[in-house]
Amino acid sequence: MKQAFQLSILSAANIGITFLFQWYALIQLGPGVETDALFAGMTIPQLVLAVISGSLMHVLVPLLAGESEDRLRHDAWGFFTLIGGLFGVLAALLYAAAPWWVPLTVPGFDEVGQMLTIELTRIQLIGMVFTAVNGVQWAAYHARQRFLWAEFTPILASVFALLLLVWALPRFGVIAAAWIGVLRMSVQTLLLAPSMGIPVRPDLRSAAIQQAWQHIKPLLLGTAYYKTDPLVDRFLLSTASSGNLSLYYLAQQIYSAVGQVLNKALVAPLVPVLSMLYKAANKAGFRRAYRRKLLQVGAISLAGLLILGLLGQVLIALFVGHGNVSASNVAELWWIMIWLGGMFFGGAAGQITSSSFYAVGDTITPTRMSMFTYTAYIPVKIASFYFWGVAGLAITTSVYYMVNLSLQIYLLEKKSIL
Repeated sequence: MKQAFQLSILSAANIGITFLFQWYALIQLGPGVETDALFAGMTIPQLVLAVISGSLMHVLVPLLAGESEDRLRHDAWGFFTLIGGLFGVLAALLYAAAPWWVPLTVPGFDEVGQMLTIELTRIQLIGMVFTAVNGVQWAAYHARQRFLWAEFTPILASVFALLLLVWALPRFGVIAAAWIGVLRMSVQTLLLAPSMGIPVRPDLRSAAIQQAWQHIKPLLLGTAYYKTDPLVDRFLLSTASSGNLSLYYLAQQIYSAVGQVLNKALVAPLVPVLSMLYKAANKAGFRRAYRRKLLQVGAISLAGLLILGLLGQVLIALFVGHGNVSASNVAELWWIMIWLGGMFFGGAAGQITSSSFYAVGDTITPTRMSMFTYTAYIPVKIASFYFWGVAGLAITTSVYYMVNLSLQIYLLEKKSIL
């Protein structure tokens, strides 16, 4: 409990500062073309990271947990080199082709908006490389169950970035926000460097890398498909009124911030524990740990939604309703968050169920299930947006996350590990 409390404080501080970064840009510029382009420019880098970097964390932590320090160091450098090279090449290709593919993701933007989105996307592709290798560094810390420094380093980088943004944004505009975001991730990479230990020559043919590839293949294939959800959102919302994309993105980011606090405090420490319980064939201990965390996250999520329903508009107005953000913007943001409530609950609790699968090396079951539900979800989502606009889009998303959570719980309870 002490560690969970410490991690929740650090994670909340880190995510809070990151949110302040986006909040400051929004209130200074106001919901409009510039912020729409900034947030749309984050879509592809975040999609690629969700597909590859996120998958790596699920695979690397259980794989590295319990290894000797020397073996862990050699494997970590191998993964660091491999991921850094892969993302460097990918970023270069996407950067060069940006004038062709970026306009396809925001067809509703005018020419000025599309050109700005191309420029901001190119900048944020550079930050994508640093974020990717950060995932390997975090995995090394988590495998050692040393979570505190891993959560403290982003705070230092984010405070530096926020102070720089306050000075630079009024002088250089939205371009400054994109470049400072890249700088923040590079500083974070330097601060996380001690997790790698003394540099060694990477062995790209090691057993750990071969095993990781076997586990990550189904995740890559599946998540490359169903993680395109934000891309569909940006595509649809680019045709809505100016500012709607920014508000919808902000609502998702607020929920994502709280979800990340829960993930860092409760889910991340659970994965290596479940992995070791599974390796020790302790089914009873595995079952108790999984169910206890699922109940904790579910209760916290419900409490958060209750607070949102009762005090949400007041709190949003207090924290967001400044500068160029109007009262109508605040009300619209609150309603979007209400409609997305199922996404928050299902996503938060779903971190427990999916991590339980990954802890035992099962990446196939949750991936196949998500691909199936996503296939049914996308046409319904598009139709809902066509008939009911942003409300239809958000409510359909909530239903999708709740269905996924229910199916994951059912499938996990059927597995022999419980």
